[in-house]
Amino acid sequence: MRSMVRAAGLRGLPALVDELGGDGGALLRRIGIDPAALDTDDAVIRTLDAGRALETAAAQLDCPDLGLRLAQRQDTAILGPLAIAIENSATMGEALDCATRFLFVHSPALTVAQVPDPSGRPGVVGLRYGSTELDPLPPQICDNGLGLLHRIIVRLGGGRYGLRSVHLTHRPLAPVARYTEFFGADVRFGQEAAVLRVPATLTDAKVAGGNRVLREVALDYIRTHFPQAEPTVAERVRMLLTQSLGTAPADLAAVSRRLQTHPRTLQRRLSATGTTFDKILDDVRREMAHRLITTTELPFTQVTAMVGLTEQSALSRAARRWFGTSPRALRRATG
Repeated sequence: MRSMVRAAGLRGLPALVDELGGDGGALLRRIGIDPAALDTDDAVIRTLDAGRALETAAAQLDCPDLGLRLAQRQDTAILGPLAIAIENSATMGEALDCATRFLFVHSPALTVAQVPDPSGRPGVVGLRYGSTELDPLPPQICDNGLGLLHRIIVRLGGGRYGLRSVHLTHRPLAPVARYTEFFGADVRFGQEAAVLRVPATLTDAKVAGGNRVLREVALDYIRTHFPQAEPTVAERVRMLLTQSLGTAPADLAAVSRRLQTHPRTLQRRLSATGTTFDKILDDVRREMAHRLITTTELPFTQVTAMVGLTEQSALSRAARRWFGTSPRALRRATG
């Protein structure tokens, strides 16, 4: 799925890169992002490009906590009209409901959801930050998104809110003390999902200064100007492949069963949109392989399995076709 995200989601990144000794504008332009777009409220960029910007900046500047640093500079303003609805909610429960239902206004690829406590403790729930496309999220996107969610809750609630602990899917990028300092709570790594573990009573907490009239105006604007479109058949296929690659069959028959349609019918519908099942599968494998090779230290045998290939030699052949080089050389070139 070629989803988009508001360019404002990277607001603050060029200045941060400049302060760290780089050239923020040049970095964005190399990736294909117009730096001026970050200061507008309507511009959108590819979600994958936004992720590349964060991961590239962190690697080139040797700044492993870049996502957290950027989150410290951001606030709800990057969410556009959704920020007005969130900030003018009466309770934290209403604010979280806005984020859960309407985060697609910021990006259809990102999600916030209330889930059962992953540690199973009574009186505790989880606030899960995730994606409809990338599982797990790239580390810098994960740090930035969950860090910003934490800061928004702190701001709305007027301070500490009883955060129990933080779960992150990746290994520590920076010293663990940096994470505990940022969140003010224990941080656990290598978990199944990116989650803030919070008191179940958080939803009852009041939001200071909330204005119901402004909230309803903002929600009416969102419903009118940002109707949530149904995903195309190609987008649904891509989403299913992204979710199942490496863990379940990723063939035409399996995806057709999940979509409750005949394989020939699915192929015909994809052809009508100018694509094929094999092309979508190859795109999903290429994007996942690039992310796993360049942003993790996983053994190539594991990368091979996670992208749904049976032999490491098949990954090597595919990498040369996709990137013009071997997996090892690609990882070495990206640091």
